[in-house]
Amino acid sequence: MDYIVSFLDNLEFEKRYSKRTIVSYQTDILQFQQYCTSIGIVEKQFLLVDSKLVRSWVVFLLESGCSNRSVNRKISTLKSFYKYLLRQGYVNVNPLVKVDSLKINKKLPVFVTQNQIQQLFDVIDFGADFLGCRNKLVIELFYNTGIRRSELINIKCNDIDRINLTLKVLGKRNKERFIPITLSMIKAIDNYMEQQKKELDEPSDYLFITEKGTKMYPNLVYRIVKTALSLVTTLDKRGPHVLRHTFATHMLNNGAEISAIKELLGHSNLAATQVYTHNTFEKLKKIHKQAHPRA
Repeated sequence: MDYIVSFLDNLEFEKRYSKRTIVSYQTDILQFQQYCTSIGIVEKQFLLVDSKLVRSWVVFLLESGCSNRSVNRKISTLKSFYKYLLRQGYVNVNPLVKVDSLKINKKLPVFVTQNQIQQLFDVIDFGADFLGCRNKLVIELFYNTGIRRSELINIKCNDIDRINLTLKVLGKRNKERFIPITLSMIKAIDNYMEQQKKELDEPSDYLFITEKGTKMYPNLVYRIVKTALSLVTTLDKRGPHVLRHTFATHMLNNGAEISAIKELLGHSNLAATQVYTHNTFEKLKKIHKQAHPRA
């Protein structure tokens, strides 16, 4: 029996993981299997590995130049894989139970300042044609909603509720959520769609499209955001996720509750959202240092 295929099918059909996530799981497991083979462990023994062998694989990965973060992802993959095998009765013990994740230094989310965002929307001329309206709307929607790139790409025209001023997006694991949008955002969307009608012979179901009328693709969205952000910031990272970080940081700095930001971002737990409090705390420390007489 191919245990790996069985596990990946479970991820796809039972847990509804994305294709990209499934490929990552498959890559990690095959890498571990290749390591086992390289040290003389055949396929049947692959099911009988212990924590000692897993730790030797971790050392091998680190010596090969793999980062702690990448190693932790691979450990997490194996934990899920062997947990599945244990549940199905293919193994008697999960060898990952005694394997701990590596410590990593948390990186603070990179974000654009409010002045830079204001400059981007008030000073930069995107143009009034189809491409100009589309590109500006991409930036506006990222900053005003904090949605992910994949969520933006998959927005359909009927996902916009003009009466209740909400946007429906399909997040990770096909979870739907509704995000409030402003009346000015609705006007920007309507303006863009007017330009879209002039450009296309037939309307598209998807909100964001290419000049050929096809659904936008990830690299195009990345280029649009990077080009725009390059006009106002010298940050090394200038992709769509920076605007997601910027949305969350600005909301928090302006008084939004972290639980509300969690819901808007579509995080499954509060821990993923709490990383943004570090940016706010750094801002408080800076203010304290500047304002306190004994700081």
